[in-house]
Amino acid sequence: MDENNLNEEIDRLSNELLEKSDLLRSMRRGEAERCDSASIASAKTEVKDLNRRLGSMLRRRDAGVKKDEGVFDRVGTESLMKRRFFVTPSFEIYGGIAGLYDYGPPGCSVKSNLVQVWKNHFVVQESMLEIEGTCLTPEPVLKASGHVDRFTDLMVKDTETQECYRADHILKAQLEKIIDDPATAEDRKEDAEGVLAVLDELDADDMDEAIASWDVKATETGNKLSAAFPFNLMFGTQIGPSGLVKGFLRPETAQGIFVNFKRLLDFNRSRLPFACAQIGLSFRNEISPRAGLLRVREFMQAEIEHFVHPQKKNHAKFDSVKDYSLALFPRRQQLTTRTTVQMTIGEAVANGIIDNETLAFYIARTSMFCEKVGLNKEHIRFREHLENEMAHYATECWDLEVNCSHGWIECAGLADRSCYDLQSHSESSKIELSAREIYSEVKSVEFLKALPQKGVMGKAFKKDAQLVMKALEAMSEDEVAGTQSQFDSGAESVSVKVADGRSFSVTKDMISYEKGIKKESGRNYYPSVIEPSFGVGRILYCIFEHSYYVREGDDEARGVLRFPPIVAPIKAAVLPLSKNEVFNPIAARVGEALGACGLIYRIDDTGASIGKRYARFDELGTPFGITVDFDSVNDSTVTLRDRDSMRQVRGDIDGIVQSIFSMVSGTASWGDVEKIFPPFSAAEE
Repeated sequence: MDENNLNEEIDRLSNELLEKSDLLRSMRRGEAERCDSASIASAKTEVKDLNRRLGSMLRRRDAGVKKDEGVFDRVGTESLMKRRFFVTPSFEIYGGIAGLYDYGPPGCSVKSNLVQVWKNHFVVQESMLEIEGTCLTPEPVLKASGHVDRFTDLMVKDTETQECYRADHILKAQLEKIIDDPATAEDRKEDAEGVLAVLDELDADDMDEAIASWDVKATETGNKLSAAFPFNLMFGTQIGPSGLVKGFLRPETAQGIFVNFKRLLDFNRSRLPFACAQIGLSFRNEISPRAGLLRVREFMQAEIEHFVHPQKKNHAKFDSVKDYSLALFPRRQQLTTRTTVQMTIGEAVANGIIDNETLAFYIARTSMFCEKVGLNKEHIRFREHLENEMAHYATECWDLEVNCSHGWIECAGLADRSCYDLQSHSESSKIELSAREIYSEVKSVEFLKALPQKGVMGKAFKKDAQLVMKALEAMSEDEVAGTQSQFDSGAESVSVKVADGRSFSVTKDMISYEKGIKKESGRNYYPSVIEPSFGVGRILYCIFEHSYYVREGDDEARGVLRFPPIVAPIKAAVLPLSKNEVFNPIAARVGEALGACGLIYRIDDTGASIGKRYARFDELGTPFGITVDFDSVNDSTVTLRDRDSMRQVRGDIDGIVQSIFSMVSGTASWGDVEKIFPPFSAAEE
């Protein structure tokens, strides 16, 4: 197929995939003509097949396109991080453990600063509540959330050494090797590309078939691999000495907020909407962690759960962000042009690209946060989940993706989780986690109820009958009316989604309907939840790569970290001109003034040249350097050097320290400081 025909076929498949994806979404929402489980399953199969065929053609088209190289320096960044003890493998003297890392002094400081900026940006400025829950979580909590049954990856083992591999990763590596091999026949390359396109959707049987078909062996030994099996990523443990209470280290912080919803609502005087944040460690027993801080077994999360009325997802502060412009990668663009679109957040909501104001507000605020902490906005995008990627509980989800040497990395997820979590925990705990809406006056309202026919359902669904009946009873009146309308239009069955995410096909003889009029002063309802969830370690790593550069003409071993002052681990270096003791009292005075302003500083009075000491602190990302010289002894003035421009000014100690404080707090820039103090020129030896 020549290039023109290939592009035409890609366009045709893209449009067909978009059409089928929209239909599948409508079916899942009960808005299509046929919404029964069999029709949904058939539509999913069609979408998967189209994805596979389109992925194969895209790989063929892009095979000769050279990827951008050299944008980010992974080797230089990671070498500096280790050399300056920002981060190091845990238990290194014992050989280390994959997926575990320790933060050294500057790493701790950067991480702490990042978290504090996050708290100020979200918790303080948006007047959120905050809790701190335990890492240990009893099994019933995670059973209700779905983690016990679904939080798995497929794993295979070396049949001889028992070395473990994540099945999709080892298969992907083999397929890419085959595709990149010039000796591979074109039809075999196409087959490999087809498998890659649907890799995330393979179940255990499909995975076994693919591993056998593509002759995948253990990476280190070449031995045969075991059959694939699901491996739960949670760390299990026993709570208490009896061993009878099973628990897990939490895989996310969110569940601690959901189970405390009732108390949080009371604390907020029963008013909605409100948001609650939690920052803390989460744990995932990754099968084969790679890529440093990007995939670890113990990591910090910063999560927000914003509780809102399901029909009132507008946001009071939306006008403050509606003109903010950012790069979005919606489903339509992923399936057609494959390029991001730059638009304002207001346009995204008005055009239906982002479903509601609250979700859009958090997307905008997240982008602003990224800029504040030093991520390059040109390498940030928000990608909408495709229909086949959507979590069972989500109605819409966008990922903050940051470009780095590893490609586009998911650093945060922003999801509309609907009312799944509160409803699931209510059913599991038998404690009602709902809110109450009070009407301004008593209403006489018509009601329509779905009445499950228990006998018929019991025969049809056996042990699942109770789940289906509860789902019917929990339906809103609009949802009940929707099922009735489908039956009236001739549908033989309707699809009903139960609490655990499964869908069941319910026929007309399983439901009857009751209409009437009742007086209401209010109603109980499950709030929807908008959840921004941030991976602190991933954001931190991307900040390092985005900040790292080598000065032109410098020794390549001397990199610079262009941290924003608010994130930098050390705000100022105090550098006496030499080891002459006459400088010590002035240096100490400068240090005390910095400390009194809450600014972390270091005094470096080693015998190295000023230039070498500047370079040392440039590697640590220190934005400002204060030099104490002989003039300082005479008139109590010092020089202030800016890391990025390498320009200097001279002024009195108190004025210089106050200027640093203003720049760190974001109320002044280096340009403002240069307008206050006279320039100073001195060679950096």
